[in-house]
Amino acid sequence: VQLQASGGGLVQAGGSLRLSCAASGRTFSSYAMGWFRQAPGKEREFVAAISWSGSSTSDSVKGRFTISRDNVKDTVYLQMNSLKPEDTAVYFCAARPGSYLFTHPKNYDYWGQGTQLTVSS
Repeated sequence: VQLQASGGGLVQAGGSLRLSCAASGRTFSSYAMGWFRQAPGKEREFVAAISWSGSSTSDSVKGRFTISRDNVKDTVYLQMNSLKPEDTAVYFCAARPGSYLFTHPKNYDYWGQGTQLTVSS
């Protein structure tokens, strides 16, 4: 599975942005997809995940971020609203076979290249 993340950029606090992750190579609908982020000097952390069985969102972004997927376009999205400076990070999409919504990055087999989000105060 090849993953290509896009949509990052510079946005003011309180603004919105949507990240996209296009997948190719395998049966997209059978894969669980995740979004993670990594700020400078910090470990990669879980943001959200989605599969055919449902979705999960971390407490730090709950109510502000929404994950969704389009199995026709083989794309997963992360809609980010009410952005805060602490959301600044490189955002990565990831994939693994199956439906379980793992929250640790070690459980994901495939990774995109990352896209930078910077939220200014």
